[in-house]
Amino acid sequence: MGSLVLGFQEIDETQLALVGGKGMHLGRLSRLEGVIVPEGFCITTEAFQQATAHNEAYHALLDQLAILKPEDRESVREICSKIRHAITEVEIPAAITDAVGGYLSRLGEEHAYAVRSSATAEDLPHASFAGQQDSYLNIRGKAAILEHIRQCWASLFTDRAVVYRMQNGFPHHQVYAAVIVQRMVFPEASGILFTADPVTFNRTVLSIDAGFGLGEALVSGLVSADCYNVQNGHITGKRLAAKHQAVYARTEGGTEIRPVDPARQTSPALTDGEILELARIGRRIEAYFGCPQDIEWGLADGVFYILQSRPITTLFPVPETKDEGRQVYLSVGHQQMMTDPIKPLGLSFYLMVTPARMRTAGGRLFVDVAPMLASPATRDMLLTSFGQSDPLIKDALLNLIERDYIPLPSDINEASSAGKRENPLPETHPLPEPDAELVSALIRKTEDSIAELKQTISAKSGPDLFDFILGDIPVLKKFLFDPKAASVYMAAMNASVWLNEHMNQWLGEKGAADILSQSVPHNITSEMGLALLELADVIRPYPQVIAYLQQAKSSCFLEELDPLEGGREVKEAFGDFLGQYGMRCPGEIDITRTRWSEHPLALVPLLLGNLKQFGPEAGIRKYEQGQQAAREKERELLERIRLLPDGGEKAAEAQRMIRILRTCSGFREYPKYGMICRYLIYKQALLREAEQLVQAQVIREKDDMYYLTFEELHEAVRTQRLDYAIIGRRKEEYRGYEKLTPPRVMTSEGEIVTGAYKRENLPDRAVIGLPVSAGVAEGRARVILSLEDADLEEGDILITSFTDPGWTPLFISIKGLVTEVGGLMTHGAVIAREYGLPAVVGVENATRLIKDGQRIRVNGTDGYIEILDEQA
Repeated sequence: MGSLVLGFQEIDETQLALVGGKGMHLGRLSRLEGVIVPEGFCITTEAFQQATAHNEAYHALLDQLAILKPEDRESVREICSKIRHAITEVEIPAAITDAVGGYLSRLGEEHAYAVRSSATAEDLPHASFAGQQDSYLNIRGKAAILEHIRQCWASLFTDRAVVYRMQNGFPHHQVYAAVIVQRMVFPEASGILFTADPVTFNRTVLSIDAGFGLGEALVSGLVSADCYNVQNGHITGKRLAAKHQAVYARTEGGTEIRPVDPARQTSPALTDGEILELARIGRRIEAYFGCPQDIEWGLADGVFYILQSRPITTLFPVPETKDEGRQVYLSVGHQQMMTDPIKPLGLSFYLMVTPARMRTAGGRLFVDVAPMLASPATRDMLLTSFGQSDPLIKDALLNLIERDYIPLPSDINEASSAGKRENPLPETHPLPEPDAELVSALIRKTEDSIAELKQTISAKSGPDLFDFILGDIPVLKKFLFDPKAASVYMAAMNASVWLNEHMNQWLGEKGAADILSQSVPHNITSEMGLALLELADVIRPYPQVIAYLQQAKSSCFLEELDPLEGGREVKEAFGDFLGQYGMRCPGEIDITRTRWSEHPLALVPLLLGNLKQFGPEAGIRKYEQGQQAAREKERELLERIRLLPDGGEKAAEAQRMIRILRTCSGFREYPKYGMICRYLIYKQALLREAEQLVQAQVIREKDDMYYLTFEELHEAVRTQRLDYAIIGRRKEEYRGYEKLTPPRVMTSEGEIVTGAYKRENLPDRAVIGLPVSAGVAEGRARVILSLEDADLEEGDILITSFTDPGWTPLFISIKGLVTEVGGLMTHGAVIAREYGLPAVVGVENATRLIKDGQRIRVNGTDGYIEILDEQA
């Protein structure tokens, strides 16, 4: 028999390639004490390969399928149909039929069996493929079983399975079908058990769906199920469904739908004792596999049979910590406007720099705020901060406070608790006024330090380089957390809040500070967008250069400009831009991301767009228009204030706050700019070490270093040794992380806690968010998920998941901004205000609710979006 057919007891975790995910899990489960798995065997992938080895039609069709994409629906459907036909006509080799017959003889050929597919890319931690291949129930006799083995092989190429593989990056040539043949259980009740709540993701809550008869009725959606919740050994929820129908086995084979006796339809499918027993079995299986499980079960004659178990792939991982007790994690990505996963080297650098209680999960960073929630003073401060910057996080925290998830010390008077939804924001008191000279001095100090770092690090290599970087991290932290620097941008924030509150109170004017913030000095990020317009002006007089850039594909395109008229001038200007801004890119807080200086071709589409949409000196005009708008708003406000009682005093204070705002708010972007400058210097030095590792055959390519932590890379350079398998594992993990969406707030139990906006008197069907830049704009919605896909025209409204400084060049041409992530002082909000763009951020599911091409109205003053037409 060889490895053509294996009994469950012969299967272990090393045989995934032979038996597929379902087969491997059943093999492991069959040896778990206290868990009963119906007997069975597996026709392995070797059998599938042997049966199809000489089928030329099958292999030719597979080659055709390999070049298609998910959007080629008709071609996929046609080729899949032909492949399935070719497989169902295949003759099963005698060695396989004999082996199947041998196992049937042992288990009893007279019994009924379930025949199920088990693909090699199935039931994996990051891709379950659940429901992608077929199952057949109550199959009787060797001939019928062999026929259904062919059907299972063919189901590897259903349209849905093929498209799913395409979307998840699994090559069709490398996915094979095994087949499970398992003794049928004829249950009185059956269903699905999730060892983590699939709605809240809470790992302490088990969720059981149950119905009468076979589980196919639930899986197929034929009937509603009873739903039971169990937490810490107690039933905490029970919802009974009217179960009008059930699926049962037929005597002659196959299944049928029968009505349920009306007297039983609303009876529970399981007793309380059975619910708790099943929960205990589920926890045992979860502990055995080491992660939350999706388990199919059946109850027959008082015995629970486990039919299969797979990882729940949709759960966001819980941050790992040694801290005891309950923790509350806030997403750093939502505050940094970058919710994509970060590679291990990038996580290492962020963790070295931050002083916060930082944890990682799913390739993202989270900060643990449980200690802050446990103290009245810091709880108030936390809620106040997020009340201004991200109301969704504040409301989620209030949800936890109301549930007493992190209780205050018992001796604290309940009335002082911050856990009251009506808790008002405290009065804002402006800080002492920093002056322009302090801002300039801080900028010079940062630039001098960066220049010194560039010069000093060039002489470092090997382990000494790592020691040097570790020694420079405190210098970086000093700039990031300099109290003088903090006084500047905190003064700007306080001034902004003061102006908005008092202009609304005194004059009924909303969002005044947003207009007053336009075209402020020293904003290194907004200046970058204008500098790209100036670079377009350098290119504009040279048609040969423009024509060349329109078809440029080479990464060394700048070197090829020299022979063209104007080529050297453009190359020099391009070099100047990269010297100032080449360290930037989308997702720049991840040191491993490709910078513009490393891939300047990424800027070419943006430059060509600027040439198409704007005339000469557009950057200068935009900056001057912003300055003029701010001056006019200041004059208008002061004139109106002077007409109020005590108008002279009020106007003097308002003028002082406007001066603070305009002097200080541009500096808000500078500390991060300094960090990103240092990141590029560190990265270039580390890449030189990675090149040495490639030459020594320690790693295969320089980018492999990104999948190591800083400490691991240091050790690899020191010892010239590395277990390369870790690189492969980390790459696979990263691909899985890319499919996950991080939550704003989650607990150490894995529960995702959500918040809601508390606002009334909005238009019907308004899409609600956080207002961060005043004004109203109407235009065409452009839903763009990556900078590379940007195709904007002047007047479009950008709809995206998040923006960071690398997205700033797009802000030049848009009319308004909507993002799913962000707060009052995050990058997108700051730049939107400076450019005078109405903006609404923190709009949950904006990229799905708003369709590309729809006409919309963005109200950045009151924080909502109206969809003006339903057709995209």
